[in-house]
Amino acid sequence: MTEKESKQEEKILEAFKDRDWNEIKSSDSWAIFKIMSEFVDGFEKLAKIGPCVSIFGSARTKEDHKYFKMAEEIAAKLVRHGYGVITGGGPGIMEAGNRGAHKQGGKSVGLNIDLPFEQHNNIYIDRDKLINFDYFFVRKVMFVKYSQGFIVMPGGFGTLDELFEAITLIQTKKIGQFPIVLVGKEYWGGLFEWVKNVLLTEKNINEQDLDLFKMVDTAEEAVHEIDDFYSKYLLSPNF
Repeated sequence: MTEKESKQEEKILEAFKDRDWNEIKSSDSWAIFKIMSEFVDGFEKLAKIGPCVSIFGSARTKEDHKYFKMAEEIAAKLVRHGYGVITGGGPGIMEAGNRGAHKQGGKSVGLNIDLPFEQHNNIYIDRDKLINFDYFFVRKVMFVKYSQGFIVMPGGFGTLDELFEAITLIQTKKIGQFPIVLVGKEYWGGLFEWVKNVLLTEKNINEQDLDLFKMVDTAEEAVHEIDDFYSKYLLSPNF
């Protein structure tokens, strides 16, 4: 833990140390209004964006990394195929996605989350399409509600969170199916071999659940999976 993170933790503990239960409950009640405002702001801005695909991945990926370049290429291709691009608004893979969309003159949306480290919005987001969130769960609703597909680049816990949230919602039929494309077979292969060899063997998932996502290695394949999914329904980005 860095010195900055340690001080952040001390402030949080100090804030709660002298508060009784009634004060905590009162604070929670007022938080409802902040949560509502984030939902309203998100719904109002994102309802106007049109068909978009979300690109997820690590905030720590450097500009010279192959996955940064691939994310930028995927975003550019998505724009040329008629889609806008949504990212988490930060650096790394998110910046690559927004940059690729921006350079092609496409819609570039950023759903930024306020964090004590790592996250700051990148400069390639359209000015009217940057939305800041305090709450991860509100932000996740926006990704699922306003994306026509997920492109999942290599990433960490946050990327895994978004990925398995989407798979779970589709699996449980809480939302309609949309394409989920994992980029980088070498990166994701081990995880999903475990899913197949352990979760499926233990009957904790069904075999058809393995069809809820695709795994690819190139930008062309990633965009093809998005196009192919909607072509089956005779839909295009103009739906």
